[in-house]
Amino acid sequence: MSIAVLCGGVGAARLLRGLVPLVPGPELTAIVNVGDDTELHGLHISPDLDTIVYTLAGAVSVERGWGLEGETWQAMAMVGHYGGVDWFSLGDRDLGTHLFRTHRLGQGASLQEVSAEIARAWGLTLTMLPVTNDRLRTLVTTVDEGEIPFQEYFVRRHHDVAVTAVRFEGADAARPAPGVLDALDQAERILVAPSNPVVSIDPVLAVPGITDRLRARRDDVIAVSPIVGGRALKGPADRLLVELGREASAVAVAEWYRDVVGTLVIDDVDADLAPAIEHHGVRCIVAPTIMSDPARTAALAQVLLSAIR
Repeated sequence: MSIAVLCGGVGAARLLRGLVPLVPGPELTAIVNVGDDTELHGLHISPDLDTIVYTLAGAVSVERGWGLEGETWQAMAMVGHYGGVDWFSLGDRDLGTHLFRTHRLGQGASLQEVSAEIARAWGLTLTMLPVTNDRLRTLVTTVDEGEIPFQEYFVRRHHDVAVTAVRFEGADAARPAPGVLDALDQAERILVAPSNPVVSIDPVLAVPGITDRLRARRDDVIAVSPIVGGRALKGPADRLLVELGREASAVAVAEWYRDVVGTLVIDDVDADLAPAIEHHGVRCIVAPTIMSDPARTAALAQVLLSAIR
């Protein structure tokens, strides 16, 4: 059974962790958001790609959900000592990943090639595909400061400023990375992880060709709502939906995705919303979706694999 998963953030990494034992590595493809990527200290940083690798390798920080367990921070402390940019925390071991990636990109390797090398070094067998090898950057328009890069909004301002618009710079000219469209065409099931629809999944959909493929296979696409009981489990998805004129609910997620997603899995706590979701032409499945431990994560993965008829 071949599975393609649209990914971004911690929710995607956790879902993949549940799928890996159930789907043979060569049959599982993660198509990953790179709109969060940034350049800092001369390094190319790919937060979503790294979070997935570290999570699947069992090396991610349990407390933070990103970065490495047992990390130290001496390099960033020294940057701060010199008065440099230290608001974006990079652990000492994590820096090694970014050094390797930047060096390989400088040698002419593509982001896709480097991502595969990093995944293999951690012993992973799934296919890791950045949605594009081209430059794609999420820009957020805030009420008080105008348009700022995503990491300035998410990390430096702790996603605590009001947003009026989101834009994906470079999307029009970007090309899907080799293998991305084939994965979407050939997968028996296409999953949309419980990621932020606005800033984790929309950058993926903005790359030309991706949305068209999903529309053509809408009945085979199943998403997990990242909104549970009117709140995001992690990050600003709930606030962003409201600030962009929607409500913070699983119904709003169904409306957001209805052109490309045929089925939405919502949590038990939102069971009463199922009729409203199906009113938008989206099939609804009610199941526990909070991946609070390995057993619950595995159970959700099994629901997804069984969900599309």
